[in-house]
Amino acid sequence: MKNLSLALVGALLLCAGSMAQAADLAAGQAAFAKFSCASCHGADAKTPISPAYPILAGQHQDYLSHALHAYKRGQANAPASSNLRKNATMGAMAAQLTDADIANITAWLATLPSPLSVQQ
Repeated sequence: MKNLSLALVGALLLCAGSMAQAADLAAGQAAFAKFSCASCHGADAKTPISPAYPILAGQHQDYLSHALHAYKRGQANAPASSNLRKNATMGAMAAQLTDADIANITAWLATLPSPLSVQQ
C-alpha cells in the first residue's frame, strides 16, 4: 500500500510538472509575439531578416537566457565588471522583459526545430 501511494504521488507530480511546462511554453510563444521578436528573427525564429541576426530556434535555453540578461545589464549601464552586452536594439528589447518572460521565451525557443547542429 505504501509503494502504491508513493507511485501515485510521483505520477501526480510528473503530471503537474508537465502541465507547468506546457503553460510556460505557451507563455513563451505568446511573449515572442508580444515583444515583436519575429520582426528581426523571423516568425519561426530561424529565418532572420539579416544574416547578421542569430537563429534562435533550437538554441540552448541557458545560452539564450544568459544573453538576454546580459543585454538587460548592458542597457541598465551595469558596471563594466559585470557580464553585459551592449547593443541598442537588443538592449531596449530585453529591458522590457521580466525574468519570467525570459524563462518562458527561451524555453519555447529551445523546443523549436532548427538548422543548428554540431559539426563533426
